[in-house]
Amino acid sequence: MQKKAISAVAAIIISAGLGYWGYDAYTAGERERLTEEQARLADDFDTGKLIEIARNLSENAYKAPDDDVSDELKKLDYDQYRDIRFVRENGPWYQQKLPFEVQFFHPGSIFQASVPVNEIVKGKVQPIKYSSRFFDYGKNNLQGKNFKDLGYAGFRLHYPLNTTEYYDELISFLGASYFRALGKGHKYGLSARGLAIDTAVQTGEEFPVFKEFWLKKPLRKDRNITLYALLDSPSVAGAYTFVITPGLNTTVDVDAVLFPRKPIGKLGIAPLTSMYLFGENSKNKFDDHRPEVHDSDGLLVWNGNDEWLWRPLDNSKYLRVSSFSDNNPKGFGLMQRDRNPEHYMDFEAMYEQRPSVWVEPLDNWGKGVVQLVEIPSAQEIHDNIAAFWIPEQKIEAGKEYRFRYMLHWANKVPVENGLAKVEATYTGIGGVSGMLANEKRKFVVDFAGLKMKNVKQALEQGDIYADISVSEGAVKGQHMIYNPLDGGILVYMDYKPNGKTSEIRISLKDKNGKALSETWSYQWLP
Repeated sequence: MQKKAISAVAAIIISAGLGYWGYDAYTAGERERLTEEQARLADDFDTGKLIEIARNLSENAYKAPDDDVSDELKKLDYDQYRDIRFVRENGPWYQQKLPFEVQFFHPGSIFQASVPVNEIVKGKVQPIKYSSRFFDYGKNNLQGKNFKDLGYAGFRLHYPLNTTEYYDELISFLGASYFRALGKGHKYGLSARGLAIDTAVQTGEEFPVFKEFWLKKPLRKDRNITLYALLDSPSVAGAYTFVITPGLNTTVDVDAVLFPRKPIGKLGIAPLTSMYLFGENSKNKFDDHRPEVHDSDGLLVWNGNDEWLWRPLDNSKYLRVSSFSDNNPKGFGLMQRDRNPEHYMDFEAMYEQRPSVWVEPLDNWGKGVVQLVEIPSAQEIHDNIAAFWIPEQKIEAGKEYRFRYMLHWANKVPVENGLAKVEATYTGIGGVSGMLANEKRKFVVDFAGLKMKNVKQALEQGDIYADISVSEGAVKGQHMIYNPLDGGILVYMDYKPNGKTSEIRISLKDKNGKALSETWSYQWLP
């Protein structure tokens, strides 16, 4: 009886340790089929080795990912693909009392390239092989046992983010070099990418891919997790290190070492991708029962001169590309500033719970531009917003480039600047409402959070003024009103365009010219 009890306990320990069938190091036969990069890291993982692999990869011709997904998986539609579920109880880190768990996405539908995923245990590398035990195929007539050596479309990490009783999704890597994360209380919204190349260029955009991953298996007391990725594309190869720390403000430290195969005309560093359909400033363009629909509502930039710029997002008829020149930027991000559920009235999408993402450079990036790309869109299923840093220096073949930065997935910027913030932007016909022939446009900017004891009194005494400038056209009237709803100031401005693209700026200043607010920056298109 005692022997049986011991055997049962041993079986439980072995099961918990293995987590799934086929979990071991490379066999002799498998080693013969390893790629060069896998073979070099098959035993001992070393970041220096990964960087050298990326360098060597860049010195050879680009090879597109293998098309190793069967036709029956490729033909799965959206609902059929969603019916393939990961079985958590069979996962590799399940019931090991670890702070993180890993789950995988099955190849199929639009995700037609499989990606090898390895784990690092005490410095040793072992593959996490494909197993049909990982997946419940739902109503699909699929035989998982036939999908041998398939690999994964991507993976996600889970962590008890909102409660100690449940492992919430924390971050997912799926498709090309896309990934997205969550802070406490968030729902998935905008995405980040490893790299952006030639975005909004007529010759077409290039999408680098993460071709292999290495996950460092966490210890029980770890509060962050490290993973590594090898990036590849026709123009560049790179080695990436990610350190993910969950919390109210989930952070992702990124260390990217890049080796271009050829000169790159437009290299986007720390790219963010989001969706903006309509908001206060563009609601008249859509016949929709909801007041607003967006994952992000503005671009915020903290430039090297300590100026804070707020550019409200827009969805115009034409492609918009806005560039903000800078030297050693201190941060930028796509923000979801409006957190009022009444402003969305969508209790399925819950846009008010989408995270903002703030990019914090960890080194001096030198001269360049923060660029915002706004693509016309008629549906909320499409990401039509992109923001990234473009270095001024030429990106040449054969050289090494390194960029380190931290991504903050949070409700707000993790820096308090003491300035009033742009709460909302409204637009409408200029002058008196109802004047059909009016050629003017009215802008109303709501600045909230002024650091004054009595904002209304300061406004009445003339201690605050609106600094307004336009690069084209003319200002045809302006005034300010105290906003009793948020204790801030509404700036009204009538603008008369002259048929040219214009950059418009508004900020609040005190009587001595000191900035009291962010600078509202808007691009007017004819």
